[in-house]
Amino acid sequence: MHDTTAQESADGRSRVIEARDLTKTYGRGEGRVEALAGVSLSVASGEWVSVVGPSGSGKSTLMNLLGLLDRPTSGSYALGGREVSKLKGGELARARRELVGFVFQSYNLLPRRNARENIELPMIYAGVGRRERKRRAMKVLERVGLTNRARHKPSELSGGQAQRVAIARALANNPALLLADEPTGNLDSVSSEDLMGLFEELKSSGVTLVVVTHDRNVATHADRTVEIRDGKVFADREPNKQREPEEEL
Repeated sequence: MHDTTAQESADGRSRVIEARDLTKTYGRGEGRVEALAGVSLSVASGEWVSVVGPSGSGKSTLMNLLGLLDRPTSGSYALGGREVSKLKGGELARARRELVGFVFQSYNLLPRRNARENIELPMIYAGVGRRERKRRAMKVLERVGLTNRARHKPSELSGGQAQRVAIARALANNPALLLADEPTGNLDSVSSEDLMGLFEELKSSGVTLVVVTHDRNVATHADRTVEIRDGKVFADREPNKQREPEEEL
């Protein structure tokens, strides 16, 4: 169980993400680039937040920091009640493995492994025994509605099914945060809507979601949309406060 009791949101829910004044700078001197310039973000347990912004806005950098794929230059970041912004090396990798589940646009499934075996991979790295791995894998396959595809390899799955397997894999270690990067990018409109329905079900069951997307339709399903521009939070709004589509995010 992850300790998310350290801080609470206004409605009493624990905060899974509590980031304050995050900056990220690359290079030095004249080549110095400030990718993030003081971003603060709170996400409550069971909340779905979409992160949007134009290319070069800093949203990918923010995603890397939230997913513990990189460390901020300055600022603080607590994930699941644990301060993680200063972690390095093995400690950072371990926290990433324990606290974050990743979903990618390209699924990243191993082609020679069936669905259940793909889901078991992060549990192998976490040292989970064979019997428990199989039990958990089948449980999360049931959660995403694919128990009948457990023995199917990625080439035998539709795009929507492959993405559901990828989500099941991301949930296998019971992460504090499910972080999705353009999860509908390779899906048709019907499969995208099906995936949004699954995200709604996961959110209702208490899963905390951060989805980075260019798709306005995906963004409008979220509880909140955080827009990043020029390395800063440009807007943080609920669906009924969102503007009508004007341009691609």
